[in-house]
Amino acid sequence: MRRDDTTTTTNTTAPTVKCLVWDLDNTLWQGTLLEHGEVRLLPGLRDTLAELDARGILHSVASKNDHDHAWEQLERLGLAEYFVLPRIGWGPKSASVRAIAERLNFALTTMAFIDDHPVERAEVAYTLPEVRIYDAEQAPHLAARPEFTPATVTVDSRRRRSMYQASFRRDAERAEFTGPDADFLRSLDIRMRIDRATPQQLSRAEELTLRTSQMNATGVHYSEDDLRHLIDDLGHEVLVVTLSDRFGPYGAVGLVLLQRLPDSWRIKLLATSCRVVSLGAGAAILRWLTDQAHRGGVHLNADFRPTDRNRMMEVAYRFAGFTDDPCPCQAALERTAGISPLHLVPSPQPAADTLRLEAPELALP
Repeated sequence: MRRDDTTTTTNTTAPTVKCLVWDLDNTLWQGTLLEHGEVRLLPGLRDTLAELDARGILHSVASKNDHDHAWEQLERLGLAEYFVLPRIGWGPKSASVRAIAERLNFALTTMAFIDDHPVERAEVAYTLPEVRIYDAEQAPHLAARPEFTPATVTVDSRRRRSMYQASFRRDAERAEFTGPDADFLRSLDIRMRIDRATPQQLSRAEELTLRTSQMNATGVHYSEDDLRHLIDDLGHEVLVVTLSDRFGPYGAVGLVLLQRLPDSWRIKLLATSCRVVSLGAGAAILRWLTDQAHRGGVHLNADFRPTDRNRMMEVAYRFAGFTDDPCPCQAALERTAGISPLHLVPSPQPAADTLRLEAPELALP
């Protein structure tokens, strides 16, 4: 199948676009900047940018132009805020698209590129066949296409751009910081909240079970309906973890599914966003759960299924003290093929010294 979607039907099995990379001249705006000096926005595109942004789809730029001059025009048009990681220069546009995807840690199958020039589209299509390609004439109609229509739009989706922009500022400051890593984390004023999930949070909670692979203990997907059922089950806790720091919110970054049994608590799922691994979020959650189980006088069991990507999650469990040693408390566990229980006899845990934690008291009835 040709990769130029101006002449083909989109593959509906492909993932939703997560980032759309724009050419500028005669694509986003009318005219060629180096020839005309000043340009004007093409009709309908401000609405397209705003609508896709509200759905959590990021915008970027791959344009052959003078960077300062082009960025000045984007600011003049009131559009600069929409674009992350713009690549404005004279290299191949395929290299720009690839660099943007790598910086965002997005698969190329979730990237799209739009340009008025058939040669530029062909160059990107040849070099990056996974990327979806669009002619500039389609720009006003992209929001109506299924690949630009996520199944759900969560609160975190609507502020995804601002969260990425905050992460870039955070990364830049971290690169310049010369002290110990723990000192930098303390300087961020990190605030973690663990709350019992509300129905309004279930779409984002389901998204965490789908998108998180490196820090997902079982790889099991829980649908929104599954999670709603567990919320109403007195034998389970559905806990959503949110995080913020002085740069802004990270949004919902973790999900814990906990089953209460007479002699133990069972962590049926622990999933955290890869974005917060370096902040010690997973370790802080496990430390809190361990302390809560100690207060409740129960053992902890944790479901774990090794995959080719979640080695970091196993390391987190082992570092927290979980072992393969059997315990009589595991007799009450329902076993699932491929999933093994890890076991811990909890002990009191000190509070994390690199973040502030607000969380419910699970040990109370």
